[in-house]
Amino acid sequence: MAGVGPIGQDWEPVVIRKKAPNAAAKKDEKAVNAARRAGAEIETIKKSTAGTNRAASSSTTLNTRKLDEETENLHHERVPTELKKAIMQARLEKKLTQAQLAQMINEKPQIIQEYESGKAIPNQQIIGKLERALGAKLRGKK
Repeated sequence: MAGVGPIGQDWEPVVIRKKAPNAAAKKDEKAVNAARRAGAEIETIKKSTAGTNRAASSSTTLNTRKLDEETENLHHERVPTELKKAIMQARLEKKLTQAQLAQMINEKPQIIQEYESGKAIPNQQIIGKLERALGAKLRGKK
């Protein structure tokens, strides 16, 4: 490196510091004890539901008690006996299987099976499709 000039060294001290502690580090037990030894002011606040899920669980006991005291029997409406018999008779008159009828109305065969066994929750759209496919009136007999 000829002609560049004198090469010197910089003897200035370089200080490398750690990052300032974040909020979680300030709450650390070691940090709190070090602050006490240094005589710094320490503020402690006791939170009633700190570190627990008490806010959610405390109301659960009230809701559970209300559910236990509830006497009303809640259940879904099921297909009436007259409707399931009407579907079965109309299907048998047309000489269709449950799978064939399901294919005609673009539904799964399981739906037809549930309607005929009375386990399905009545859906007016499906009943309408069944009426059109079977050519029989299934509702409105009341």
